[in-house]
Amino acid sequence: MPEAEIVYSDVKFKRGTRKTKEAVSSLADLTYSDVRISKTSSAELPEGPQQAVVSKRSKVTSERVVLVVLSVVLAAALIALCFTTFKIIKTNKDLKNLEDHKMKCELNFTETLSKIKPCSTVQPTCPGPKVIDDPCYKCEEGWEQHGGKCYYFSNNESSWNESRDECRAKGGDLVKIDSRGEQTFLQGRLRPVMTEDEDKFWIGLTDSAEEGTWVWVDGSPLDQSLKFWSGKEPDNWNGPNGTHPDGEDCARMGEKGGDKDLKCWFDAFCSKPHRSICEKAGVKGQIKKVCD
Repeated sequence: MPEAEIVYSDVKFKRGTRKTKEAVSSLADLTYSDVRISKTSSAELPEGPQQAVVSKRSKVTSERVVLVVLSVVLAAALIALCFTTFKIIKTNKDLKNLEDHKMKCELNFTETLSKIKPCSTVQPTCPGPKVIDDPCYKCEEGWEQHGGKCYYFSNNESSWNESRDECRAKGGDLVKIDSRGEQTFLQGRLRPVMTEDEDKFWIGLTDSAEEGTWVWVDGSPLDQSLKFWSGKEPDNWNGPNGTHPDGEDCARMGEKGGDKDLKCWFDAFCSKPHRSICEKAGVKGQIKKVCD
């Protein structure tokens, strides 16, 4: 050790008196003691500062880790903020484009409407090459027009024959259904006014002349492609204990609870009281229109 060398270099041996030797010996003892103390001190001194340095380095490392983590979090937040801002700007731009497009459409629509010439109904005697004939059908008061025909929905509950007499008295007859569209119209019209399942309406179809051969009131046979019998109808039931030997020879229609594929025809005893549907042709007319 450097301290030991310095101590030894300071010791000088001289010949002399006994007293001098004893003094030197004492000095030597003192020097060795000092050397031992110095060695011990020199070995123990660095431990305190070294531990402080290690502790300081650990503290600095932890602070750096925290700073790195915070930097990453801030960077991610900044990226998310930039992305959100970009989306908002793009959305606002798209919204403005839509508003501009809407304004252009409204302007074009207004301009188109201004170019359309208004039409007004005039008297049939109004001359001129611009007159347009528009065919139409008219029905009497109390009758409803559909597809060129007029319909009367009678609230009188009577037998099939009595119902037919009522229709004839009004200038028509019990309805004859010629198309699916007509069946759709009638069923849609009946359902809201039916009060119960048995509250049905007579139509102009019967097999009273020949059992199983159904014909309309105008004498034409039932078109097999235009029949709307419900389920197993017609079943020609003859009543409890055969009280109606003639069976069910007249047709009625209507299904309050709804039907499957418009199938709502039922055969019934012709004497059973029901409401009825009358029909007659509409009065064809002409509406004349002229454009200014």
